[in-house]
Amino acid sequence: MDFEGMLQYILEGALRFVPRLVAALVMFVATLVLSSWVARWVSRTVRSKIDDPETVKLLSRLARWGVAVLGTILALDQVNFDVTGFLAGLGVAGITIGFALQDISRNFVAGMLLLLRQPFGIGDAVKIADHTGSVMTITTRDTVLKTWDGEMVILPNIDVFTSAITNYSELPNRRRTVFVGLGYDEDVSHAQRLFLETIRGVEGVLAEPAPTVYAEELGDSALTLAARFWVNQQAHSLLETHSRVVQAIKEVAEQEGIDLPYPTQTVRVAGGGTS
Repeated sequence: MDFEGMLQYILEGALRFVPRLVAALVMFVATLVLSSWVARWVSRTVRSKIDDPETVKLLSRLARWGVAVLGTILALDQVNFDVTGFLAGLGVAGITIGFALQDISRNFVAGMLLLLRQPFGIGDAVKIADHTGSVMTITTRDTVLKTWDGEMVILPNIDVFTSAITNYSELPNRRRTVFVGLGYDEDVSHAQRLFLETIRGVEGVLAEPAPTVYAEELGDSALTLAARFWVNQQAHSLLETHSRVVQAIKEVAEQEGIDLPYPTQTVRVAGGGTS
């Protein structure tokens, strides 16, 4: 091939390539603009549901890079770049990194699922596995609880996701039970009516569902009554209402002379009396 023919061949190839290059550049620039818009949209949407700046920032970046990578691959395809080989290389690299960061990736995925499901929120009173307290923070890595004793517990998200979760704050009404030991010589029906009337008058006890007092079991030194009542924990303190009920039952029992026995033991001495 002479010089003129070679030059013509190069020019024809360039003319065929330039439109593809321009299209690729336009697509790449459009991808950058679109990725920025998607990142802002994700940030606004997630921020309205999650009170965690780090998580919002992370999800926003993931959205930005996801759109950017996809657009870059499409742009490279316009200039006949070997996209298949590139994707295969990314896949191998992803698998390698995944094995190396297995625990981190598991916690991240579990964190994403928890954020989507939202079984609890910041400030909720929860029980997760053997830990009970209020939720301090929720991130893509872990969930932090503050126990009722003031201790901070950091739980990996994979443990949270695979554990039974009890959310005490999800429903406003909670039921409490007070067990009362009643002397065997006492009139059970009278005690039930008296305690029930007393509980109804305690501040914080709901009228509906109505409180109940039932005989629970026959103990060694007393018949056990179970007094059950409901409290709206958004309007009244659960523990304070429980305490008021216990005090009210004790006071009315003392006023009416009702025996609330404590466990006793009788020892018989051989050949004589009792001590």
